[in-house]
This record gives sequence, structure tokens and C-alpha cells, in this order.
Amino acid sequence: MKTKLIFLGPPGAGKGTYASRVAPKLGVPQISTGDLFRENMAKDTELGRKAKEYVNAGKLVPDEIVVDMVRDRLSEDDATNGYILDGFPRTLTQAEALDSIAEIEAVINLVVPDSVIIERLSSRIQCKSCAAVFNLKTMPPQEEGKCDKCGGELYQREDDTPAVIQKRLDAYKAQTAPLIEYYKARGVIANIHNDKADAPVDGIVARIMAALE
Repeated sequence: MKTKLIFLGPPGAGKGTYASRVAPKLGVPQISTGDLFRENMAKDTELGRKAKEYVNAGKLVPDEIVVDMVRDRLSEDDATNGYILDGFPRTLTQAEALDSIAEIEAVINLVVPDSVIIERLSSRIQCKSCAAVFNLKTMPPQEEGKCDKCGGELYQREDDTPAVIQKRLDAYKAQTAPLIEYYKARGVIANIHNDKADAPVDGIVARIMAALE
């Protein structure tokens, strides 16, 4: 079973949702760059301070800082036997840098039509307190308007509107297309297709697990 993984996919494809389900099955951590930023900034680490300067200025955090954060995280004990990188790499430059610090065994590429993404994200809601994500169609909270995990208030992000979503999808395709070709050439990519907005999460997870065997 392959355990050193990258999950690729456009915004709203379900990377975080599927990674959070697959990681416990493999006994490996799910490593999100968004979480790494928040953790390093909260702990006021040297890398966190550097990243904060860019975030506060509304600029993209440079690749070298992101890569250093990932390198530090992969050196921790719980990542010895594997990991799922969720949201990294985003560019070819990051992928090439990753090669020097990690041995990627498989890349799960979530292939979802734009129309499905727009329908799904338009139904997405998030917790104001813990940032947990739910979906009114595919993964609704047990109690309306209330987070299952912490009881916080659920809301819809301003960027989860069809016009903004389409712009995010176009940007993702332009940025990530070379990345998909990069891993395809190495023979480590597995495409998981999903053309339904309400596809059961467990069914997609089962297909991902089968692809990793």
C-alpha cells in the first residue's frame, strides 16, 4: 500500500475531505499547507514570522518558505511511515523542490467538471470557530447551522459564489496543468473521476484506497 502521497484537485474537489478520511486508514498524517501556515504563525516560529509578513501584506508566501515549512513537518516522527500532502505542491517549482526532501509514491488527482465544482461549492458552509467544512448536499451538519465538531456557527464564504468560483478554477488549471503532466510522466498519478455533486464520500474514498494498493 502506497503511503507517501499528494492529493491534487481544483478548489472544491474534496481534497481535504477525502484526505481526512484516507489518512486514518493508512495511519499517516494529513498535512495541509494552510494548517502549516496557521500553526507556524500561531507558534511564532521563525518561518511563521516570515510567512506572516507576506500574508499581512496580501502577497503570496514565497516557495522557499512554503517548502521549508513542509520539510520541517515531514521530519516529525508521525510522518516517518508516510503522509498525505493536501494543497502542496501547487506549482512545478514547488514539485521540483519537494523531490529533494520527499519520496512521493502516488499522486491522487481528483478530476471533477467545473459545473460540479460550482454546484458543490455553492452549497459549502464552514465553521467560524474551527474552520471545519460541511456541504448542504453531500455532507450536511447534524444540526442546521451548527458545527458537528465544536458547536460553532456555520457560514458561507464570500468567495463561494459561481462567478468567483469559475475564476478560481481557471487560475488552478493554468497553474496546475504542468504539475499534472510532471507526475504523469513519472507514472505515479492516479485520476479519480467524479462527475456528481452529491457523490457519496465513502464511495470516492473506497476508489482512492483501491488506487493505492
